Amino acid sequence: MIEYDQLYIGGEWTSPAGSSTIPVHSATSEERIGVVPEGCEADIDAAVAAARKAFDDPAGWSRWEPSQRAEVLERFAVSLEKRSEETERRVSLQNGMPIWLAQQFEGPFPPLLLRYYGALVRDVAQEEIRPGMLGGKSVVAREPIGVVAAIVPWNVPQAITFLKLAPALAAGCTVVLKPAPETVLDALLMSEAAVEAGLPAGVLNVVPGGREVGAYLVAHPQVDKVSFTGSTAAGRAIGATCGQLLRPVTLELGGKSAAIVLDDADLQSSIESFFAATLLNNGQICWLGTRVLAPRSRYDEVVDTVTGLAGSLRLGDPMDASTQVGPLVSARQRDRVESYIAKGLNDGARLTTGGGRPADLDQGWFVEPTVFAEVDNQHAIAQEEIFGPVLAVIPYGSEDEAIAIANASDYGLGGSVWTTDPDRGESVARQVHTGTIGINAYVNDPTAPFGGIKASGTGRELGPEGLHAYQHLKTIYLAP
Repeated sequence: MIEYDQLYIGGEWTSPAGSSTIPVHSATSEERIGVVPEGCEADIDAAVAAARKAFDDPAGWSRWEPSQRAEVLERFAVSLEKRSEETERRVSLQNGMPIWLAQQFEGPFPPLLLRYYGALVRDVAQEEIRPGMLGGKSVVAREPIGVVAAIVPWNVPQAITFLKLAPALAAGCTVVLKPAPETVLDALLMSEAAVEAGLPAGVLNVVPGGREVGAYLVAHPQVDKVSFTGSTAAGRAIGATCGQLLRPVTLELGGKSAAIVLDDADLQSSIESFFAATLLNNGQICWLGTRVLAPRSRYDEVVDTVTGLAGSLRLGDPMDASTQVGPLVSARQRDRVESYIAKGLNDGARLTTGGGRPADLDQGWFVEPTVFAEVDNQHAIAQEEIFGPVLAVIPYGSEDEAIAIANASDYGLGGSVWTTDPDRGESVARQVHTGTIGINAYVNDPTAPFGGIKASGTGRELGPEGLHAYQHLKTIYLAP
């Protein structure tokens, strides 16, 4: 059992205002493995007040030189690295992420982002002087936006947390973080690292809680900016609230991305990259290419290849380094995925592999990697985000038809093109309506912006654009 009885607010471990707790369960054993306090509105009030005080302090975090903040972020990175093995373990226990993937995403990525954004604010000028056309000149300065409400999901909890924390803190903002109830043990371990690193009081505050607590935080009158990663339905509600308040918001939401297999593709030679772009993290990543578009001239071959891949994956304990697919995060999530498998069958799609629970695993929220063939792009399994290891293989005739099918979606977050001709792949990629897309692979590089269009959200994370999301522009006119 990993137990906490306090919250990290105002630079200290403090007793929660209420008595409710969040039980934490293993996705593999289904057993209870921890408990943390559940924050309430009074805790949010205290956290926001601490963040507000820290931001408004005339000698505080927002007024520090960027190099000073970068030094603290480096100490934070070092403290996180000391705890990386335990962070990886806790994430895998909670959400079923295979441990080898946690060792790539959850351990090293947060320190990498802290160092990237620390260097960015330290080394890149945050203001410029522009000569005027009407006489005089202007100073255009980037200033921290204020108190940030950061709400993160359970699927890649630490990496996504630092998509927000690293640029926000580097910019000089202060943050109230609400982690998802399913993955709170890693968030409080991260708080321990913040204490050791000596983050000034109130710069970072962590309040676990459910939707109601999140909604209260989003609408709090002392919050200046909201950054949310999660479902499109929740994002719409948050966007509506922020619209009413004229409050800046970044929304990284759902996806139903297309993996376009062109007629010259050699999937076998890039099967590991294809797996990473379509079934990574047990299918619990928003940008995965869960719609596989295959040319009719090679349709059966592509179906066989994708089916062979899914059927060959090793299911099991995510703490085992040889496991490729672990359990889903919860019984509720497994029920959701199974309901979509039933919809696929009812709509007439042909199941080629999977579709059930593994017979040799009687504990854990497992679903077999599942592939459907003969899928129409209008089927529910082709239009709605499932968030599990389920792929829909959709046939197309011409290249133009493939692009049209890829674009016939409410979403636009990720995607990929598979071909032996990179120039042809880039031409197709440029015609797909999406925020990000890869050719023969897919990766979120820290230097390039990540985010979606349409129902996949608004705003960008990563790259300099991720820093700019936590800054506003101030123009100072200087008379001649």
